[in-house]
Amino acid sequence: MNVIQSTAAAPLLRALGFVRRTAIDAWLGRAALVTLRYGLILILVFYGAFKFTEAEARAIEPLIAPSPLLGWTYAFMGVQTVSSMIGVTEILIASLIALRPWSASACAIGSLAAVPTFLMTLSFLFTTPGIWVDVPGFALRVPNELGAFVLKDVFLLGAALLSAAEAFASRPARAAS
Repeated sequence: MNVIQSTAAAPLLRALGFVRRTAIDAWLGRAALVTLRYGLILILVFYGAFKFTEAEARAIEPLIAPSPLLGWTYAFMGVQTVSSMIGVTEILIASLIALRPWSASACAIGSLAAVPTFLMTLSFLFTTPGIWVDVPGFALRVPNELGAFVLKDVFLLGAALLSAAEAFASRPARAAS
């Protein structure tokens, strides 16, 4: 059995057109995938649980209130309820992704569910007033502290996409009908 066939990341690597040549390559690829996936799970669980606190509910309010995608929810539910619902969603998504050792399909579904979550969060960069600020001596506008916090979701989006790609690629092939 060659290295490509022996690594758990092999289906993803084949799907992306990569070829493993050494055991070190295989180990690095697997370590990168595991680190990204379980880092994604950890962040989703941590921030999901934090959404149940008043401090976090108030902290995300300036992002959610002006958003056309989520701002309307405050008209039907309180700030804490909206935050808690987001928390439940994040923890559920993390739980599905964490099922990877037992179910590639559950992981793929959870990973794909994370994609719109992160895209929605990244949309706050365009809908939150004052999130981009001028810095003297620098030609470009930069995100303020709140915007910098939102930017982490670019990496989380990439981790979710990679997790989904690997999980889908590793599922057994279905017979053609």
